[in-house]
Amino acid sequence: MSDAHDLIVIGGGPGGYVAAIRAAQLGLNTAIVEKRGSLGGTCLNVGCIPSKALLQSSHHYDVAATEFEHHGIKAKISLDLKTMMRRKDKVVSDLTQGVEFLMKKNKIDYVIGEASIMAAGEVTVTPEKKGAKKQTLKTATILIATGSDVAPLPGLSIDEKQIVSSTGALALTSVPKTLCVVGAGVIGLELGSVWRRLGAKVTVVEFLDHILPGMDTEVSKQMKRTLGKQGMDFKLGMKVTGAKTAKSGVTLTAETVAGGKKETIKADVVLVAIGRIPFTGGLGLDKVGVEIDSRGFIKVDEDFQTNVEGIFAIGDVIGGAMLAHKAEDEGVVCAEIMAGQSGHINYDTIPGIVYTWPEVASVGKTEEQLKAAGIDYNVGKFPFTANSRARCNADTDGFVKILADKTTDAVLGCHIVGPEAGDLIQEVVVAMELSASAEDIARICHGHPGLSEAVKEAALATAGRAIHM
Repeated sequence: MSDAHDLIVIGGGPGGYVAAIRAAQLGLNTAIVEKRGSLGGTCLNVGCIPSKALLQSSHHYDVAATEFEHHGIKAKISLDLKTMMRRKDKVVSDLTQGVEFLMKKNKIDYVIGEASIMAAGEVTVTPEKKGAKKQTLKTATILIATGSDVAPLPGLSIDEKQIVSSTGALALTSVPKTLCVVGAGVIGLELGSVWRRLGAKVTVVEFLDHILPGMDTEVSKQMKRTLGKQGMDFKLGMKVTGAKTAKSGVTLTAETVAGGKKETIKADVVLVAIGRIPFTGGLGLDKVGVEIDSRGFIKVDEDFQTNVEGIFAIGDVIGGAMLAHKAEDEGVVCAEIMAGQSGHINYDTIPGIVYTWPEVASVGKTEEQLKAAGIDYNVGKFPFTANSRARCNADTDGFVKILADKTTDAVLGCHIVGPEAGDLIQEVVVAMELSASAEDIARICHGHPGLSEAVKEAALATAGRAIHM
């Protein structure tokens, strides 16, 4: 290992390892420090990847159990949870090993241990192994990409057995008879869906009066109806104030936000999924004078540099949308800026996706945001019930909604509830990046029969000329 580097990246998650690869491609002598012992961060190890693996497996199980008969398929279905979990673990292992291979391929020094910034240009690494010597690494620049951690809820102590975070919810050894999810955001609904499909009775408690906070209201209402039909029970406008654990399960105390009416909720397992907070513990930011805001996020300028010259930060730790793909893009742009190039991210075209079934995908502005900003717009909406491929697949829940500027016809936002929404949204992301109009999307030929035709029809609908509705 070199005694001095051009760049040391602290954190091996999507933002950190992608930044390291791009920096190495640009000729920077790069090292990456990660304390977990495997690369990929929360996303690959205990987040995006294992949850999507279980979502896929549980979806197959649910379809086999509830829909096969409609297709003329008769089968006896039983659950082998151990095999399902082994598959999930193998997906994680394969991908984390793949990232480690990419470090070797790009000649990036991979250092395992906890990093602390001693000064601009100097990082001390403390190995996990007791008795191992600390390392001091010299570098021209430091990039902090340490991500985020589970947001705690006062009154609930997470033990990862009865009261779990997303990490514990991905590693349950049996299907709970009852599961209470605190928080109706992306993580809560995705993991709630996994265990609901596998047999748990799921109750979701949410502080706000709607699910999927921040998304378009019409999307929120549609998903509440759909997930409710699937068997999820929602208690909205309620806050959890405490919990008692016993061998028989967990008893939560809750009360309505509006009137303070109290209620008890009993469950075998409670999942706390109220959000995430920046992870900066042990970095020594106070010692080197790196500024953080009132919520604990690291402050950066337009080039992702902190107030301390030579120290940069990206991803969850600087705030904004806490998404792996947002962190990746920031990592690439930051590395290019460090190498003397220019870079830019259009934060208005970063999609958000919920991998329930149906999926939810969103990009750009919601109707509520446009109304608040006083922007006149046209709405084009097309239901999947009128899409021939969705009919063939028996996946007709949901719609595509496109919002276009009333004067210029520029696409301002798109919101999809439906099959493969996370893939369908990419067409609109590209259109928005290239400043396309709704008419541009409407005039592009879409293959038939295809789910993407719903996007075209929604674009046509902004001008009142949808064909199949």
